[in-house]
Amino acid sequence: MKETRLLMGMPITVDIADKNAAGSDINKIFDYFKYVDKKFSPFKENSEITKINNGQVKEENYSEDVKEIFELSEQTKKETYGYFDIIDNNGKYNPSGIVKGWAIYKAAELLENMGYKNFYVDAGGDIQVYGKNAQKDNWKIGIKNPFKTNEIIKVVYLDKNQGIATSGTYIRGQHIYNPKSRDEKMSEIVSISIIGPNVYEADRFATAAFAMQGEGVNFIEKLDGFEAYMIDKNGIATMTSNFEKYTNAKINR
Repeated sequence: MKETRLLMGMPITVDIADKNAAGSDINKIFDYFKYVDKKFSPFKENSEITKINNGQVKEENYSEDVKEIFELSEQTKKETYGYFDIIDNNGKYNPSGIVKGWAIYKAAELLENMGYKNFYVDAGGDIQVYGKNAQKDNWKIGIKNPFKTNEIIKVVYLDKNQGIATSGTYIRGQHIYNPKSRDEKMSEIVSISIIGPNVYEADRFATAAFAMQGEGVNFIEKLDGFEAYMIDKNGIATMTSNFEKYTNAKINR
């Protein structure tokens, strides 16, 4: 059972390969994404993040989810040597660079807790997989050509409940910035896709790696359990040393 809806300003897809998939359970996942959007969107007047930015909510009254995101953001900032920061150029909180992957992973955990074993959750191209697809094969994921987005330039096969996330400027333009040089235009690379142990981990490091520009792929190379596929402004791809193993459909079968 597969369904796609437009939420959080992007298409979100839930695909359950188990035969006992129920539409009511898929509805619960979309309801969860609505909750996340309502709480974390800096563009919604009544979101908790907007109220925090406007000084309407004191720190001691932050919700548990907001506290968790702020703690994870600070952890990521340290682990990426300052290349990840949820404070935007206007001095306001914008946790979008970590919330999406976190929400996808949490949604996948909800499905797992419902008893499902084979599924994926995709929000705007960032994906968490569990188990196998309907053909009992590893989940097959396409990486888009950033210069021609209706083309797939690389296909990878994920398993072991892994995640993949892509950061780039080819769809939303210059929405990513370098916290160390906030006025710097991000033009050296156009996209970087990260495979990680789960989509939350992949997403937060993808955002930071893109801010590092050409050095991002070298940063991922040094991270245990992560692989990257980077495309620069000239269309030249650079990948980490073990990325190609994910292009083999029989990996970890």
